[in-house]
Amino acid sequence: MAGTAAPPALPPWGNALAGATGAVLANAIVYPLDIVKTRLQVQVKRKETDHKPLTTNDAHYTSSLDAIKKIFEDEGITGLYSGINGSLLGVTSTNFAYFYWYSTVRSLYLSSQTVPRSPGTAMELSMGAVAGAIAQVFTIPVSVITTRQQTQPKGDKKGLLDTGREVVHSDDGWTGLWRGLKASLVLVVNPAITYGAYQRLRELLFPGKANLRPWESFLLGAMSKALATMATQPLIVAKVGLQSRPPPARQGRPFRNFIEVMRYIVEHEGSLALFKGLAPQVTKGILVQGLLMMTKERMEILFIVLFAYLRRVRDSKLQQMANAAAVRAKEVMPLVAK
Repeated sequence: MAGTAAPPALPPWGNALAGATGAVLANAIVYPLDIVKTRLQVQVKRKETDHKPLTTNDAHYTSSLDAIKKIFEDEGITGLYSGINGSLLGVTSTNFAYFYWYSTVRSLYLSSQTVPRSPGTAMELSMGAVAGAIAQVFTIPVSVITTRQQTQPKGDKKGLLDTGREVVHSDDGWTGLWRGLKASLVLVVNPAITYGAYQRLRELLFPGKANLRPWESFLLGAMSKALATMATQPLIVAKVGLQSRPPPARQGRPFRNFIEVMRYIVEHEGSLALFKGLAPQVTKGILVQGLLMMTKERMEILFIVLFAYLRRVRDSKLQQMANAAAVRAKEVMPLVAK
């Protein structure tokens, strides 16, 4: 609407803090689904000819509800929150880095335009991919440790640091902390698709609307994440397989790359198994993305108000300092004149 002032833009670190806050809250709420989808993705159905178990856990889960039931019966309520500290640390660092670089790259792109206009879908996807790649390089070690914690069998549970040491002392050494980096770099298309789709859907469904209602943000986040998850599920399954302990049937030999993980899964379960864990993955993704974007929108408004208040306080203090300096100058002037 003409005459309506646009809300002041947040700096990149403000967007990053808002995004990281929303991500932590959203992931903490639905964390049991994260455990379930990881356990489903690492298990491989056992054939009669297999002499050793194909998964790191003795239990075999037939569905998400079956997994929740068996984990609760075997490990108690704490089993559904195994590795949550590392997970939330990873969520915080990954989302802070992603939103920071996404805001930075987007601001640079918009400032380079002679005629201001919203970036197209291809450019949104490209900016999301660049931001995601930078974020993954710095944050993937936490993801590796968290995946290991989530798939540790009962009686072999370790803390964040001990699990990290276990990875470092394996055959891979320090490089083990970056296992699955190539798959993760390929998977930057997931947040790229998510946030690219979010921006485009926002322009289509709510054109010209500066601030969205909570349910509108949730709807856009859920729709965009569902599209991205279904498109990248085989890579997600392969990445989890790379980062978890190798199945006992492989006699301690870790997978070399995500292509080898895919071949192993297809050989033992068929091609449809590349989409195993899709239900909890999509459910978790929809809930997390919806809650994240809903919370992020609210946090951005909160930070804009906070920054405006801090600017007023700063300007008021500067004015007071200027006035005090002027008074002192007037007091000194007669002495100089004498």
